[in-house]
Amino acid sequence: MHKVEVVENGLEATKKITEFENEGFAKDNIYIFSHDKDRSKDLTDATETGSVGMEEQGVIDSVGNLFRERGDELRSKMQSLGLSEMEAVQYEKVLDEGRVVVIATDNQEGPEHLL
Repeated sequence: MHKVEVVENGLEATKKITEFENEGFAKDNIYIFSHDKDRSKDLTDATETGSVGMEEQGVIDSVGNLFRERGDELRSKMQSLGLSEMEAVQYEKVLDEGRVVVIATDNQEGPEHLL
């Protein structure tokens, strides 16, 4: 199961993260997406939330992201968290508008389900 929220800024993202934690999601299973890589990293670091890496995506997708455009990379990462391709496209468009997407997941499967 996953929950997705669209917010305008870091302050709203922090509030949403607290709400997700109160709903029982572990902080390591909450992810922040921004179209700007630096903003995304800064928000992830500041809120101490998870980052989508090899564990969530698997080796093939992680390496593939090195050669993808930012939008393709974001959609791939969102899909690795359980969003459908259509959902990932929809939220990537929101990111194009400068907004922030916060995703909480309770996915307990290991990375092998992503290969």
